[in-house]
Amino acid sequence: MASSGSGYDLSSSTFSPDGRIFQVEYASKAVENSGTAIGILCKDGVVLGVNKPLLHKMLVPGSSQRIHTVSASSGVAMTGFIPDGRQVVNRAREEAANYKETYGSTIPPKILGDRMATYVHYFTLHGSLRPFGAFCLV
Repeated sequence: MASSGSGYDLSSSTFSPDGRIFQVEYASKAVENSGTAIGILCKDGVVLGVNKPLLHKMLVPGSSQRIHTVSASSGVAMTGFIPDGRQVVNRAREEAANYKETYGSTIPPKILGDRMATYVHYFTLHGSLRPFGAFCLV
């Protein structure tokens, strides 16, 4: 079939006749073209690293950070569209703050990862939303 969306790329919940979801493919392509994020587990913590983006004359220095702190014990490294990644980071911060307020302790990484996966997956289920074009390593 044709490689263009030809009307099937207007919604993230619409399958093309050959079974593809173009909105998800577009988001995946944005992540593939944006660089690498890596996490290394050490015995006393985790080290996160990302590719430095190419600097342009129009880019304000420090405006395209790709590693963010979520709470005192967790962080996020991201690639893909920076605005999409910031949305995910902001949601992670909200989840961490809500957990601390409810349970009185910092959020465990597994629970934070599960909650973020649920949030990101939600955006692939509804036609009025588009999938995030960002990869986040928690």
